Amino acid sequence: MSFQTGSGGAGGAPTGREFEPSVPFSSFVETAREVLLRPVGFFRGLAREGDYLSPLLFALICYGVSTFLGGVVGLILGREGIGGLILGVVSGIVGGAVGLFIGAGIYHLLVVLMAGPQRAGYEGTFRVAAYASVTTLVSWVPLIGWILSLYGIYLSIVGIREVHSTTTGRAAAIVLIPAVVFFILAMILILLAGIALFLGSGR
Repeated sequence: MSFQTGSGGAGGAPTGREFEPSVPFSSFVETAREVLLRPVGFFRGLAREGDYLSPLLFALICYGVSTFLGGVVGLILGREGIGGLILGVVSGIVGGAVGLFIGAGIYHLLVVLMAGPQRAGYEGTFRVAAYASVTTLVSWVPLIGWILSLYGIYLSIVGIREVHSTTTGRAAAIVLIPAVVFFILAMILILLAGIALFLGSGR
């Protein structure tokens, strides 16, 4: 697993649009704008390999900013203290990083099964998942965060399609299958919790 820095398009040709840690603020803003407003062009020019660090740092900034702003709101409303804010930011970043690698692994397993092993490797899938996480920046905002999470699904579909040179239908299935499975499992857990609560209250 390589953690070199740098950005590039297919075959490693630089595009200058990916996040560059050496100029974090301006590069982050420019990359976020490219992903959000021009996703097809961004993912089409995205390097398939050679750099885990840049997309990882981009995603961690998104997670950190989101949990920090959400924590500040909680602090203002008196729902948590400074300690809770710090713990929330740290857990958000660590949990986000773990979830990112696992989520990319699930996506890539489906890429191999549905699009073929000859496509771009796991790193290409990881880079898509990392840059698509830009929508988590507003995940702490009621309603808007939920709407942008749907746009994040669209970004992932576009990214998988462009990076792995597959069809929109296959890319959509790769992204939506885990989401549907997760939703079903969540509903089952909620149902079981409700049944347990009902049975417990009847004693």
